[in-house]
This record gives sequence, C-alpha cells and structure tokens, in this order.
Amino acid sequence: QVQLVESGGGLVQAGGSLRLSCAASGRIADINTMAWYRQAPGKERELVAAITSAGNTQYADSVKGRFTVSSENAKSTVYLQMNSLKPEDTAVYYCNFKARPLAIVDWRNYWGKGTLVSVSS
Repeated sequence: QVQLVESGGGLVQAGGSLRLSCAASGRIADINTMAWYRQAPGKERELVAAITSAGNTQYADSVKGRFTVSSENAKSTVYLQMNSLKPEDTAVYYCNFKARPLAIVDWRNYWGKGTLVSVSS
C-alpha cells in the first residue's frame, strides 16, 4: 500500500514561516508529480504548488514569491517552504502524488491525511 505521511503544520503568527514535508512509502515505481493542495473551512480545495519529476514547478498566484516547493525524488519526498505567511493561508494542507505503483501501468493519485496550518494576526 502506498502511503503519504505529512509533517510540519502548526500555528504561526502572520509574517512567520513554516516548512511542510511529505514522504511516500510503499511500492512506488515512478512519480510523475508531487503537489500541495489546501482547503479552508467553507472553501474549495485549491492547488498551492506542484513539482514534476523533472523539477518544473507551478504555484497558485496567491502564494507566488512566498512559497517554494522542492523535492528529493530519490526519497519520494516533497517540501513546501512557506514564508511571509498571512491569515488567509490558514487551511488544511494536503500533499498529493501522481505516481505509478509496482506492477501497475497507469498513473494514480495518492493523498496524505492533511496537516493544519493556522496563521494568526
């Protein structure tokens, strides 16, 4: 079974920083994309940042210049460095892997359980 384990969430004051990490375990053969999503109460889930196995990155407009996504492909791990945090960044953050497990041809999406980031003013 492929599982994603997240860490790094917590409570921080506006202007502060947090670093999230997510590592995958299990029978993963290949990883296409690693990404971070977030969902605030009463809001729709949104893509925050993504990184491909080739190192190409994508960010939501609301976090550009403040957040940085990175990865260590050999460790099946993705990170999200969050700086200059704002109260509107408060949400549950989920990591997502588009990956192919062993003995499976097609790509599949895997999700972490989520980690809460709370930013106070």
